[in-house]
Amino acid sequence: MSWDLQSQAAQLKADHLWRELRTLDSAQGPLVQVGGRELVNFSSNDYLGLADSAELSEAMQEGVELYGAGSGSSRLVCGTMKPHAELEAALAAFKRTEAALTFSSGYAVALGTIPALVGSGDTIILDKLSHACLVDAARLSGATIRVFPHNHLEKLRKLLETAKGRVLVVTEAVFSMDGDACPLAEIVELKEHHGAWLLLDEAHAVGVIGPQGRGLTAALGLENRVELQMGTLSKALGLSGGYLAASRQVIDLLINRARSLIYSTAPPPCLAHAARAALDIVTSGEGDRRRETLHGHIRRLSPGAPGISAIVPRIMGDETRAMEASARLLESGFLIPAIRYPTVARGSARLRITASAAHQPEQIQSLLQCLAQLGLSD
Repeated sequence: MSWDLQSQAAQLKADHLWRELRTLDSAQGPLVQVGGRELVNFSSNDYLGLADSAELSEAMQEGVELYGAGSGSSRLVCGTMKPHAELEAALAAFKRTEAALTFSSGYAVALGTIPALVGSGDTIILDKLSHACLVDAARLSGATIRVFPHNHLEKLRKLLETAKGRVLVVTEAVFSMDGDACPLAEIVELKEHHGAWLLLDEAHAVGVIGPQGRGLTAALGLENRVELQMGTLSKALGLSGGYLAASRQVIDLLINRARSLIYSTAPPPCLAHAARAALDIVTSGEGDRRRETLHGHIRRLSPGAPGISAIVPRIMGDETRAMEASARLLESGFLIPAIRYPTVARGSARLRITASAAHQPEQIQSLLQCLAQLGLSD
């Protein structure tokens, strides 16, 4: 078989699925510089506007001064440093669990956690719209994979009734492309009735939902009934990295079995130091103020909707139409890339609009006016 990469690239282009990297010439924020133009950025996951905040910049610099730029090794050799341990203790307190473990990314959390806990003879039951990292981790585990239609409780119940071995239900608190929430209380009841465990990815909920931004589990009072609480430091916390919050027994096992942790150099200690500062902001009065501002923007962008997440999609369906709408928005000064297959299902291409507490009211209003002119009002 030949390595005909050119025809593969050509097919992607013909299907309007070709992608290219876009370079920002400025810091991440509500206004960014791209190719000499200033654009209003409605595509970032920086929900609380912390990525370019003075507080996190200062904390990062302080972390470098105290602990240097690099960690030097993997966590189990000599790469675990004081900021890593302090951050994990803070995350466990934040999520009301016995312990927590940080990874280099949210993707690494999934790939390390799921195969370490389930394998051949076990069953993983996934929501159909679960993030790619959860799907890839399930495949890597060797467990039997069953998929239920998005948020379809009756199908989940039927799959639980026939599942074999250890059973792990996997879903998201807030879904990254649709912005809707899972029916968490009902899922918890089902998994408990059938003796299953639940892995809940709260990447897009933490910092945005619940008391002190502690996520959907906290908003519903279910923190002590979700065995595996996964999240990232790269959305509302404004940095990068991921974590799993769980029992001490689970975390100790992952330290010994999670390959994405064991065989990766530890994240820079300055990053962990800054993440600890980010967590302090998220749980403070300042965090509450930013959340209030964010939710005001969400209500304006999506009137009449539940408004619990900062993700406001405009479903276009056709890839070409989504690309054209994104291009017209770009001409008008808005950065909102089109989201296409395989990130979303074929025929469900969309504009994924995301709000930030750092946006100004006039920027929200300008976007709404532009969307109306393009016939894309909600």
